[in-house]
Amino acid sequence: MTVWDRPEPPAQPVPLDRERIVAAAIALADEGGLEAVSLRKVAARLNAGPMRLYGYISTKDELFDLMVDEVHAEILPEEQPGDGREALRILAHRTRRAALRHEWLADLLGGRPTLGPNGLAVAEATLSALDGLADVDTVMRAVETVGAYFTGAIRREIANLRAERATGLSKRDWQCASGPHVTRMLATGRFPALTKAVYDGTEVDAEASFATGLDWVLDAVAAKLTRPPA
Repeated sequence: MTVWDRPEPPAQPVPLDRERIVAAAIALADEGGLEAVSLRKVAARLNAGPMRLYGYISTKDELFDLMVDEVHAEILPEEQPGDGREALRILAHRTRRAALRHEWLADLLGGRPTLGPNGLAVAEATLSALDGLADVDTVMRAVETVGAYFTGAIRREIANLRAERATGLSKRDWQCASGPHVTRMLATGRFPALTKAVYDGTEVDAEASFATGLDWVLDAVAAKLTRPPA
């Protein structure tokens, strides 16, 4: 039985419900990451005894599932996407924006699909837009392929943001600090392809890089999503 299938305990004098518990957990995670979230800390945030939370949530993993599903409400498109490519593009960009608001989400992406109402609604909106473009197995592989791309890209972007905060160095500062070492290594002539990339490549920001990579993946996926003959 999932957490969504279990009824909440009856009302008690001090108001408490899963909605309040999840909101408090998300606030803690937004402030300090997943390591800042525990049932004890959530209970303290709500001025409740830790044991009271176990009537609503059995484990921290269940709490994480509820948190992810709550954020899926932000990922859910406001209108039904017009076509399959647009549905996948919207899913990728809205997931990225949600992860930038809630960096801890990057640590929970790519695991088992969320079974909460918001996660299921996101899946329904995406699959509905792809319905009829190909057989169901091809559609599922298309969704998985795009998901694998944006999950990896989001995790990399969040990792870079965390590194900047941990070191106090922006990307430009880090490049300047490591520049002399890189220059010496490239001057050895052992890395000609890397040298060309460093000196001739065009630097783009994270958003532009994400959008370009996504377009390439969507182009490849579109070749597989061809409507079957009538």
